[in-house]
Amino acid sequence: MSDTRGEVILGGAVLAAAIGFLVYAAQATGFANGASDFELTASFRSAEGISVGTDVRMSGVKIGTVTGMELNPQTLRADTTFALIDGVEIPDDSAITISSEGLLGGNFVEIQPGGSMFAFEDGAEIEDTQGAVSLVSLLLAFVGGSDQ
Repeated sequence: MSDTRGEVILGGAVLAAAIGFLVYAAQATGFANGASDFELTASFRSAEGISVGTDVRMSGVKIGTVTGMELNPQTLRADTTFALIDGVEIPDDSAITISSEGLLGGNFVEIQPGGSMFAFEDGAEIEDTQGAVSLVSLLLAFVGGSDQ
């Protein structure tokens, strides 16, 4: 009898830990975004290094995540959607770039705020974009040098 009770208690503890992990994972990846978020879109020439779930930062602070990416068959650009925290007003002349945390770090999306008095509305598109800079291309250009 006590063997069965111990198994039930252990099973309950494992189940509680699993539920706690799932809740944490949903919050960390942005899967459990509330209705308080708003979306912006941008079209990049190269979205290399980012994917759904990548952080969106402004001034080094995470303000959202990438929620969707797809290739636009007409423009052959990467159309990207971002869910941002409600309450962060982003000037409508802001730029968006794909930045790197360093040589060995991952990439993230960085919003560089402009100086406009007007803010983006929900669903607006950021038109001033800069895609990922390929480290391999930079190294090849450096190694190749110039013939001057």
